[in-house]
Amino acid sequence: MSVILGIETSCDETAAALVTEEGEIRSSVVSSQAELHARYGGVVPEVASRRHLELVTPVIREALAEADAGLEDVDRIAVTRGPGLIGALLVGLAAAKAIAWSRRLPLVPVDHLDGHIASLYLQPAPLEPPFLCLLASGGHTMLLDVRSHTERELLGSTLDDAAGEAFDKGARLLGLGYPGGREIDRLAREGDPSAYDFPVARVPGLDFSFSGLKTALLYAVRELGEDELEARRSDLAASYQHAIVRALVERVREAAEQTGRQQVAIVGGVAANSALRAALPDAAAAPLALCTDNAAMIASAARWTEAVEYPRYLALDAYASR
Repeated sequence: MSVILGIETSCDETAAALVTEEGEIRSSVVSSQAELHARYGGVVPEVASRRHLELVTPVIREALAEADAGLEDVDRIAVTRGPGLIGALLVGLAAAKAIAWSRRLPLVPVDHLDGHIASLYLQPAPLEPPFLCLLASGGHTMLLDVRSHTERELLGSTLDDAAGEAFDKGARLLGLGYPGGREIDRLAREGDPSAYDFPVARVPGLDFSFSGLKTALLYAVRELGEDELEARRSDLAASYQHAIVRALVERVREAAEQTGRQQVAIVGGVAANSALRAALPDAAAAPLALCTDNAAMIASAARWTEAVEYPRYLALDAYASR
């Protein structure tokens, strides 16, 4: 057996996975910090970094054990280099360097966004390029024309908040828990998506904007008394979610028409949203477990990313943004 060991620590999930060159997931372990950060209503970077330090070694050991493998079976190490929280990224990068150096193995620095796209290339049903891809997560929202495993063109991105960020901020305005996207998705099933006519921003090209939508929700919440807010919370959640999904779907359809792409794919944490999946029923999507941050997607991306040979990777640094 020859496998790639992937390590992911870009935000609040400590993850490790073993993936074969053919894209078979031998193991995938994710330790989420969601409960730890819920009390703060969002991720606290310093808290996340310290927790990664505690978890990264046990998570890697568990991934190896689940795959019934040892470091002698690993032929290269893949790790998220950015973008993300810089302190969190440095924990994973340091762990990857240490393991690679100790075994004289090559190290593959992976862009986190490449990882999300590469989640589509994993077994048992890998998607082959070309395709149009909507990448929507807590930190990024973009449309990409994926021409091959190594070539893609950015067609549009958000001018302000990412879709996942809009979900999280909306959840806080509604007094919901963290992660906000999951809480809004759950509550929206009980509400009427047409109860409120929230705006969908029209910006030039194929870009997105969600700041005006967030402001509209803020004003709607302010106009309601405490009792009325409690009674209308599910309608607000459903209408707010409907507006976000509508903005994403409209841009996807415009991009598909402009590019002529027949195949559409959605990736990232927002791709787990039930309303978005229902609105794009023909779109390819990774399994739910691979939509949120994980290390299997990082190992998958390493199959098409140039490795850095020993010991040159010791000089590699992380980056918080592109």
